[in-house]
Amino acid sequence: MTKKITTLLFDLDGTLINTNELIITTFQKTLAEFLPEKSFSREDILPFIGPPLTETFANLAPLRVEEMIAYYREFNISHHDELVLEYDGVYEAVRALYEEDYKLAVVSTKMYDVIMKGLKLTGLDKYFQVVIGLDQVKAAKPDPEGIEMALALLGSEPDEAIMVGDNLHDIFAGKNAGTKTAGVSWCIKGPEYLSQFEPDYMLKTMGDLLEIVRTEN
Repeated sequence: MTKKITTLLFDLDGTLINTNELIITTFQKTLAEFLPEKSFSREDILPFIGPPLTETFANLAPLRVEEMIAYYREFNISHHDELVLEYDGVYEAVRALYEEDYKLAVVSTKMYDVIMKGLKLTGLDKYFQVVIGLDQVKAAKPDPEGIEMALALLGSEPDEAIMVGDNLHDIFAGKNAGTKTAGVSWCIKGPEYLSQFEPDYMLKTMGDLLEIVRTEN
């Protein structure tokens, strides 16, 4: 018998809040500062959305990784509130899940303080019992460590949880942890991109998640 879904785990960027413009602009500024001899279009930057900064910058300029991360984070934080947007229907869906007593967590490759900055800006912070950032784990997604940590703190088992995200790292992390997985069709890379990683569900809106858990249960 399949267990009831009790727990929803969410990525942050591109899933709960629209940080696409913030991330792209920050990468553009950082790359122009450190690699002025190269030209990066918006399309060139899309693959950088999702992986940890260390991984991205190590591939671009392995001797300047720490400098680039520091520059990126300073610019990102200073322009955070002006460039972050809300996704239609996300707040309402998360609030409804909270009111129906689902356990909710965020598992992100961002630092904890910056995750909280985004959640507070959009009013979502009060609905999440657990928030796991990059600085709280040894290995980033797709390693399952962050998901396993969140599940342990919530007192949940993998087979009663769904990991929701906009990138391959989220889908693979969920699969590696043994949870069900859901992709979001509003991801900047498009639903076709996510579909190739075979999530259990593809959400057209966050409201779809409500229908899924109600049906599953």
